[in-house]
Amino acid sequence: MKKKKKHSLPLLGSKFTATVSVALVLFVLGILALIGIAAKNTADDIRSHLGFVVILNENVTDADINALKAKWESEPYVSEYTFSTAEQVLDKWNETMAAEGDSLTQLLGVNPFYPEFEIAVKSEFADIDSLEKIVKPLRGLSVVDDIRMHNDMVQSINATVHSLTVILSAVALALLIISFALINNTVRLTVFARRFSIHTMKLVGATAAFIRRPFLLGNMLQGLVAAFVAGIALAGTLYYVGTIEPQVSVLIEWKEALYVFAALFVVGILICTLSALLSTNRYLRLGYDDMF
Repeated sequence: MKKKKKHSLPLLGSKFTATVSVALVLFVLGILALIGIAAKNTADDIRSHLGFVVILNENVTDADINALKAKWESEPYVSEYTFSTAEQVLDKWNETMAAEGDSLTQLLGVNPFYPEFEIAVKSEFADIDSLEKIVKPLRGLSVVDDIRMHNDMVQSINATVHSLTVILSAVALALLIISFALINNTVRLTVFARRFSIHTMKLVGATAAFIRRPFLLGNMLQGLVAAFVAGIALAGTLYYVGTIEPQVSVLIEWKEALYVFAALFVVGILICTLSALLSTNRYLRLGYDDMF
């Protein structure tokens, strides 16, 4: 019994160490995934406030304005819209551009502005090509005097979003490769501790599939436990950060976080199983002398 304890305790310790190592790697991957979700939601929110301004002519009637409001409410690309009368547009200009004590009406004697609609489009339409297709038929409307597009702002934000996506994808790929290498080495240590058991089973005629089965099942369970631990730690971290900064709860909804937790289980089981398969196959090919 004492001899059995000497062998089982180190093996148990190595399994515990391997599980903790895998859980830490999955936790870091989960953090990166949540950062990616937050960045995407932030970009979508910014892009959903982009769009164009429809300037109406001076002869526009209330019926025309109501018809345009109904049109914006039915269009699938509209995120939100704001109507401003000529007087409201003038007031906005005076608040932001006019010198103290002066106004454009005092300088010109008349209000040079027309009523306008400011249209914000949904994030999937917030690119130059989509906006051009949207505004092209609008330019032909009799009540429309001009359309101003935020081309420079759209291009700048889309370029920033693209760069951020590339950077996060590169970091995620690098981290995934590193995590696989770390997990593979950790799993190999647990298989290494039982290499003589593998050789003994080969001597008594056990097939390769029979020898692999307990290692694969054991490491699948290890990946499952590690993913569960990482998921609990990630959920706790997300909840704690949300209590400190409520905006985090807006950027990362729990529904989206659940997809990350599910992915952790898939990644943990796949990497641990694949690592066990590669490590077991390696020791299945070794002779007795090569195991030392």
